[in-house]
Amino acid sequence: MKARAVAQNVPSPCMSVCKMDEPRVLCLGCLRTLQEIRDWSTMRDADKRAVWGRIEQRAAGAGACPD
Repeated sequence: MKARAVAQNVPSPCMSVCKMDEPRVLCLGCLRTLQEIRDWSTMRDADKRAVWGRIEQRAAGAGACPD
């Protein structure tokens, strides 16, 4: 019998605050791009975790003060 990998459920970053920023690049609620939002339901867990990593980077950058 082969071992089967159990898929982890990666939670959606959606916060039900669906509003795009002024240049329409990122959602102000979850910090995802329109493409990431559109593709979320069909992404593999590894891809979803990668999106979460980009969200963390975006959130860290949003708090940075411009030079």
